[in-house]
Amino acid sequence: MSHACNCGCSDNSKPTSQGLQIIPRPEATPIISQTELKISGMTCGHCVSSVTEELKEIPEVQSVEIILDAKGVSTAIISTSGAVGQETIRQAVEEAGYTLESVGS
Repeated sequence: MSHACNCGCSDNSKPTSQGLQIIPRPEATPIISQTELKISGMTCGHCVSSVTEELKEIPEVQSVEIILDAKGVSTAIISTSGAVGQETIRQAVEEAGYTLESVGS
């Protein structure tokens, strides 16, 4: 079997019977899930910064992306490494001064 890729791996890898090498996921690698939040009261970039900062204070939150709707209900998507309770999310949003309208998946 010739080795055609340029990835730096060696020809000495032990493929499975199907020609694939199984590489286990390290135990420390977090499994990320995403949750969509609907938040009212946000009107500007400062609002986005405030909500982002408060949500990132939650230990399981890895990232926050907010789509601002200055005249309606904004959407925030949080990526987490574990389960986060709706009440924890609500408290963070309210701490920033806004209202959590709904939590989806």
